[in-house]
Amino acid sequence: MITKDILLDFMQEEAYKPLTYQELEQHFQLDSAQAFKDFLKLLNELENEGLIVRTRNDRYGVPERMNLLRGRLQAHAKGFGFLIPDDKEHPDVYIHANDMSTAMNGDIILVRITSRSPSGGRMEGEVVRVVSRANTRIVGLFQAHEEYAFVIPDDKRVVRDIFIPKDSFGGAMDGHKVVVNIVSYPEGRAAAQGEVIEILGHKNDPGVDILSIIRKHGLPEAFPDEVMEEASEAPDVITEEEIVSQGRRDLRNKRIVTIDGEDAKDLDDAVNVEVLENGNYVLGVHIADVSYYVRENSALDQEAYSRGCSVYLVDRVIPMLPHRLSNGICSLNPRVDRLTMSCEMEFDAQANVVRHDVFTSVIRTSERMTYKNVRNLLKGEAEPEVQEKYAYLMDDFRRMEDLAMRLRNKRMRRGAIDFDFQESKILVDESGKPTDIVKRERSIAEMIIEEFMLAANETVAEHFHWLKVPFLYRIHEDPDAEKLQHFLEFITNFGYVVRGKGNTIHPKALQSLLEEIKGTKEETVISTVMLRSMKQAKYDANSMGHYGLAAEFYSHFTSPIRRYPDLVIHRVMREVLEGGGTGLTDKRHEYLTSRMDDIAKQSSERERVAVDAERETEALKKAEFMLDKVGEEFTGIISSVTSFGMFIGWRIRWKVSSVSRISQTTTTTSMMRSTR
Repeated sequence: MITKDILLDFMQEEAYKPLTYQELEQHFQLDSAQAFKDFLKLLNELENEGLIVRTRNDRYGVPERMNLLRGRLQAHAKGFGFLIPDDKEHPDVYIHANDMSTAMNGDIILVRITSRSPSGGRMEGEVVRVVSRANTRIVGLFQAHEEYAFVIPDDKRVVRDIFIPKDSFGGAMDGHKVVVNIVSYPEGRAAAQGEVIEILGHKNDPGVDILSIIRKHGLPEAFPDEVMEEASEAPDVITEEEIVSQGRRDLRNKRIVTIDGEDAKDLDDAVNVEVLENGNYVLGVHIADVSYYVRENSALDQEAYSRGCSVYLVDRVIPMLPHRLSNGICSLNPRVDRLTMSCEMEFDAQANVVRHDVFTSVIRTSERMTYKNVRNLLKGEAEPEVQEKYAYLMDDFRRMEDLAMRLRNKRMRRGAIDFDFQESKILVDESGKPTDIVKRERSIAEMIIEEFMLAANETVAEHFHWLKVPFLYRIHEDPDAEKLQHFLEFITNFGYVVRGKGNTIHPKALQSLLEEIKGTKEETVISTVMLRSMKQAKYDANSMGHYGLAAEFYSHFTSPIRRYPDLVIHRVMREVLEGGGTGLTDKRHEYLTSRMDDIAKQSSERERVAVDAERETEALKKAEFMLDKVGEEFTGIISSVTSFGMFIGWRIRWKVSSVSRISQTTTTTSMMRSTR
């Protein structure tokens, strides 16, 4: 049988010349009508995917051998775009607005290279074919005329309005926010044509702004019935029989606590710290065993894969899992038994891991702590009743603080980059109107959990890397040499120099610069430009290290309630651990290996969608918050200047003259998250 890989490998050989399907039939010696029929079907499938191309004289070959390149279009609001090639080693290709054909942002396309710079770096091309459409539905503002209407897309990267004939209005009226289904795509000077399939409401109605963003990014809302049915079958309690039969380590006699924000309901991580007789610390990080309840290929699992992660918008959370699980049996609520995956680490005086153990467990947390209470207790500022209630945990919190600072100092010494931006939180009322923007605290309590989770993620990643089992890693590649070089040139304007050249610069040198500029007027500007010169972190089936953390091994192990990769590696971990350390058969190993690349790609893509939606809702509410403040003066700092305006953080005095020109930013949470 001729498979996809066999055919593509054959066509990618240097000696291969494009052949007709009859010539391919002769080469592969297809000796039956069924084999020939299956072969033609395979040819059509690969052609539809853009993996092979059929020439005008009906000969087949792979795009790269025909001066064509396959990839995803990243369009710009000004009309031009870039091809992001499937081949990660190939540079991006610039596409002029006149060469976009019918392609729209996000489409998978084939591009012909038309020119390249003498050095081979910058390339230009033209769209030859749209392989698959990313935009079948568009969210925008309905503008009615007598016999027709146009929908102005919310996504500015969709540069042409959508024409709506009168019989496709669907009841929409001028000023409505709508969802349109694209009937035909733009060609030449002709606009795309669509039909209204959903009216979200008038643009000024409460909640329509956020709902428009949800629809624009294709974020799911309600869970399908079959998913809710599976979730309803989850138990409310854990039985002793379950614990014994699984051979879990019983940690219910230990003082283990969760530390989260005051409004958190899905508590998926808990910690404890003990001191051994030799003076070493033992840190236990215990993570909800969501994989026990979300079985592979179940409706719950498929929905979680599709969503990829929970999305945290300004006024709501779109969860990856139904609340029945995330806030119920999977949440590490206080004084109830919960099934967990534990990583226990022993640290010496220099914060080196001298022993570690990863195992399945059952815990019963002693308290549900908040960042605020832990911070106040450690600073001696807690209310008397809070001090009295948690007095029995004070020694634990002091040990946690000491260990966290040792871990942080070690991480800084090895060269991890720590962007200490001021972050903000937008407060909204019941109607979604922003009422205030407040500074988000990053106190010792938040740092304790951050350092403990980082330590566990590194330890788990290294442990399973050496076991050579299929796994998912969180990687952060070295910066692009050209972008980093531009950053190094930029900082010379302020009198700063970083040793090194291009992407050979060690992250420690960049961290040293951050320490040098701390407290200066240019701190925010330089930190922001540095962050933008970095690549985005992503998921990968191979352990390639994490540049920003200066870590050789890193994974996401600590949040399976809200991130699908964590759930997947928990599943692998349990199989290995329950099999005595060798729990994967050859067949299972092969299957999981074949799945990891796809899961990594899907999870990375869904994370990008989530980050974009979160940023957009924050920018929207910040601009809305400023609507009634035109004429007032605030403290701010210009962090960058673009052709369309300025990005301003609130530090020096500036006067609001037009809200429409305010871009934002006091918060860089999502940008920072994308590097971790």
